[in-house]
Amino acid sequence: MTVKLTVAVLGTGIMGAAMARNLTRAGHTVRVWNRTRDKAEPLTADGAHLADTPAEAVEGADAVLTMLHDGAAALDVMRQAAPALRSGTAWIQSTTAGLQATTDLAAFATEHELPYYDAPVLGTRAPAEAGQLLVLAAGPSEGREKVTPVFDAVGARTVWTGEDGAAGSATRLKLVANSWVIAATNAAGEALALAGALGVDPQDFFDAIAGGPLDMGYLHAKSALILDERLTPPQFAVATAAKDARLIVEAGERHGLRLDVAAAGAERLARAAEQGHADEDMAAAYFASFDPDHDPHH
Repeated sequence: MTVKLTVAVLGTGIMGAAMARNLTRAGHTVRVWNRTRDKAEPLTADGAHLADTPAEAVEGADAVLTMLHDGAAALDVMRQAAPALRSGTAWIQSTTAGLQATTDLAAFATEHELPYYDAPVLGTRAPAEAGQLLVLAAGPSEGREKVTPVFDAVGARTVWTGEDGAAGSATRLKLVANSWVIAATNAAGEALALAGALGVDPQDFFDAIAGGPLDMGYLHAKSALILDERLTPPQFAVATAAKDARLIVEAGERHGLRLDVAAAGAERLARAAEQGHADEDMAAAYFASFDPDHDPHH
């Protein structure tokens, strides 16, 4: 007998919407809220209840899941929800928020007596929709019965990184993983741009590294999005990746590190966003290699 919970999902973008759908499929009562209401409306067809305000969404909920743009947005939305939050409600904080914001969010949780679970996820649109995310989680073992069913509905597995959500051990692991994801994406885009400029068939490049240690499924996945012009709908948007890249650079700086590739990656993603690719897949950072006036694809 699986426990059926009432879960409020605040933020129904690419990831939040997919997670809310999987929660309704698992038989939980799901209330959704999104700043842009029309992004949350389609979820009513899956059985979710659409709330007009964050406070309405969290009223009487067993758990609140936040999946917003950044830490500042998560804190703002939880402040709006505060009047209806009851002490003991588990807060599953899945926004990639960075180190400083995680401290601020955990402080809000303490103030409102909410057990705090630092719970970013690894995965993009497709695994999110399939309920196959990897959940990285830190938080008290007492009370996990309120969050485990949520993690089981949205993820293929959960990796517990610690007992203290405020210490942000899950967020730290997420930043390390995303530093690799963003670097690999940018490197794939630059290799393709260079191939084009030098008159090299990308397939010749793929064939040259095929089956060896330099070959990776991710290179093929991201390259295909560029070569086949399938950048929308995004698996992981340029604007979100640019925000994560900034958080990675900041985390490095806080610990006395210079992360040159991450810094250049953040700048490259920001440039792609300025060129009009903000809502396309992060692979569209490829276009940052070209002067917009001389873009071979436009």
